[in-house]
Amino acid sequence: MTQRIFTQTFGVVGALIERDGKILLVKETKATARGKWNQPAGWLEVGEDVIEAVKREVQEETGFTFEPKHILGIYSLVKEEAGVTHHAIKIIFLGNISDKETTGLADDVSETKWFTPEEIENMDLKTLRDLDIKQLVKDYFSGKKYSIDLLTHTIQR
Repeated sequence: MTQRIFTQTFGVVGALIERDGKILLVKETKATARGKWNQPAGWLEVGEDVIEAVKREVQEETGFTFEPKHILGIYSLVKEEAGVTHHAIKIIFLGNISDKETTGLADDVSETKWFTPEEIENMDLKTLRDLDIKQLVKDYFSGKKYSIDLLTHTIQR
């Protein structure tokens, strides 16, 4: 695993996955978020294609294969944790998942569960990793989505 450095902004890719009016969340096991619910998401590795990164993160954290179709939005999340300021730039995708799980869950996730928007809205920082997830859900159900063509991945060597 790459060392995480918080003196700069960092890129996160994630997915908001809806089925039958419910949102799929994952329960984290990492020390900083143990027992809290989050959308499938993770750091973008240096040089990694953004689309491949979100596919990887969803697969690792949910066991489902994910095919991104749209961008829900690009979000800026600043928070304090243990006296350190973190500033994530989050690209959140919408898309389709496989009908069944194709792999097991990563070590940093203990379970997945589908939640109604109301259940998520009623969560606080004791149960939800980041409160911006509430905004993601609101944006999704308000119909926000952008073309995946907004992204261009160029590797210059």
